[in-house]
Amino acid sequence: MGSLTKVTIDFETSHLIFPTLIAIVLGLLGLAIVIRRRHEIAGAGTFWRDTFARMDKLRFFGALGLTLIYFSAMVPVGSIWPNTGLGFLICSIPYVLLTGLLFMHDRPFRDVLPLVIVALVAPTLVWWLFTDLFFLTLP
Repeated sequence: MGSLTKVTIDFETSHLIFPTLIAIVLGLLGLAIVIRRRHEIAGAGTFWRDTFARMDKLRFFGALGLTLIYFSAMVPVGSIWPNTGLGFLICSIPYVLLTGLLFMHDRPFRDVLPLVIVALVAPTLVWWLFTDLFFLTLP
């Protein structure tokens, strides 16, 4: 009876419980959607072929590539200055700038200057907010 009132937490693996539960629930819900709408999914090939033919591939795949590089580089850069959040700050400034430049159709200096200012100020403001006001560490 005494063992029922004791709770033991393994701190080495306790942070993996909720992501695992959420992944299982999302997997089950995705499987339910696939089973329920299997006929619509099977007939959606022409829709996706037309969508892929009309999409702006440079911007779509460029944004995906920049996002992958951004998240991949954040932790290694942050490891250089641990627990300072500088990995987030140093990676976010070029990410915001390059993503903005990617989605701009024309790039005259007067349009690029506000983007450069936003790319410098916005990540710095977020970094300061999380670090000094919320006391949260960023990578």
